[in-house]
Amino acid sequence: MRVWQFFHGVDRFVSSAERTRLNTFTCSPLDRCGEHRANTEWMAAQRAAAHARWLAFDSEGRAPVHDHRLCWINAGKLAPDASANFLGCVAGTPLYALREPVAHETAFPEAQWLDLRTAASELERDDAAVFAYARGLANWQAAMRHCNYCGAALTLIDGGHRAACAGCGRLHFPRTDAAIIVIVEHGDVCLLGRQAAWRPRQYSTLAGFVEPGESLADAVRREVREETGVEVLDCDFHSSQPWPFPASLMLGFTATAAGRAINLADGELEDARWFTAQEIVDGLHDGTLRVSTPLSISWRLIEHWLRTRAGVELSTLPRAV
Repeated sequence: MRVWQFFHGVDRFVSSAERTRLNTFTCSPLDRCGEHRANTEWMAAQRAAAHARWLAFDSEGRAPVHDHRLCWINAGKLAPDASANFLGCVAGTPLYALREPVAHETAFPEAQWLDLRTAASELERDDAAVFAYARGLANWQAAMRHCNYCGAALTLIDGGHRAACAGCGRLHFPRTDAAIIVIVEHGDVCLLGRQAAWRPRQYSTLAGFVEPGESLADAVRREVREETGVEVLDCDFHSSQPWPFPASLMLGFTATAAGRAINLADGELEDARWFTAQEIVDGLHDGTLRVSTPLSISWRLIEHWLRTRAGVELSTLPRAV
């Protein structure tokens, strides 16, 4: 899908794929080698490779970071039977993520051990994407220890990307939960809401999970109506973002509303308001407004709206990064 977008004063033909590449946790450098995971000989050769590298986590899911890069363990420093998930290859180098936690003092004492949210703003983009991938896979494995059908124990196979049931023989695959996130506009204003648990004065775009038997456009209309009472007339796909907290895929949209009447119907939001571009700019300048951090696709959606409607760059505003 392609749209006309105002960009630094010039109309530019921008695809959703281009916009997606700007989102955090995208642009992974990995070849995931999915077609080889069931090939036991090929997988054994990758694991035995002298140039293979391994990512470690501590008991809280934090990884070692130094000088804006992830720290990797060389194959020769690991026990031959260390359990790990195969992530894929970069330029022919096999990469793995250890399943069992390691102690800080035994690996990379000079590194900072950071959780994914914190590391995302510290790491180079490609490493942030790999970190998100590794944690997403680990999150699924932690939640899928027994078969949903018969309750028997599961065994991880194919480099950690499948779980086989010892009872009924069914295979289980990593789960991703689809969620829409949308910036809604009506004329010269956009709709933002806030939850009670957020930082004071923080507003964000609206979001919610896609329900069974529901198209993405239907999910956009339903979520906006349920949370604010606003009816959506139309919507367009903007971009996507992996969001492994613990297992979501955020699907970003822009939408137009039929009117501005707000009714906070389902209790999800503490408040929802229509903002002009000038109100967002002024609020960020004087501290009466906060928006989501650049970690989230919400920031990109607000950035897109400000740029296309007012030629304003969100990244140049105080308290916006």
